[in-house]
Amino acid sequence: MSEFKIVVASEEHLPYVDIILQTIADAAKIRGTGIAKRDPNYIIKKIEERKAIIALKGDVFAGFCYIESWGHDKFVANSGLIVVDDFRGAGLAKSIKAKAFELSRTRFPDSKIFGLTTGLAVMKINSELGYKPVTFSELTTDESFWKGCQSCVNYDILVRTERKHCLCTGMLFDPAKEKKNEDKEPNSKKSFKVYERWLKFKKFILLKTKGADNLLFRKKVAAIF
Repeated sequence: MSEFKIVVASEEHLPYVDIILQTIADAAKIRGTGIAKRDPNYIIKKIEERKAIIALKGDVFAGFCYIESWGHDKFVANSGLIVVDDFRGAGLAKSIKAKAFELSRTRFPDSKIFGLTTGLAVMKINSELGYKPVTFSELTTDESFWKGCQSCVNYDILVRTERKHCLCTGMLFDPAKEKKNEDKEPNSKKSFKVYERWLKFKKFILLKTKGADNLLFRKKVAAIF
């Protein structure tokens, strides 16, 4: 990873905003789910506030992530994690995520760090950092956060389930609980297998029942958890 420079973004990195947005958009098309559209001014603001991580190979853009705080800083999210196609498979996403996690812990040491993801790779990275899968009820209730889901292609699922479930999996790092369990070592490999089965089954049920009666739909989804 020494070939990459992974740093907290600053004003000198503003020229990369367009390629950051394009990479996010391209990733959304490939996945067909999950990544909501980002406004250029929002990304600029995150960079100016020193709340973003950028990865470069020389002067070439390689990856990006930023942090957001919600509910009067009670919750923090690491969002918009992307890696350019040419640099995938080198562990760069994990390094960017770790740097964003470190920034979150520094800027908001008492905040719970959470994320929503449909990707098994991100789920595995989160698990290794100490995140645990949780229901959406344990995440922030800040309406501004959930409003950001409106541009996702799966937003209708979130609405139909009354914001209880979606294709995304909620994951949470609670610093208070982590302090109590710091002597315990998680079995990441075992946890990842559980997450993999959970996510596959969840997607199967949610997509299969997409046009189902609302009451029946909620009963089937509730059976997952």
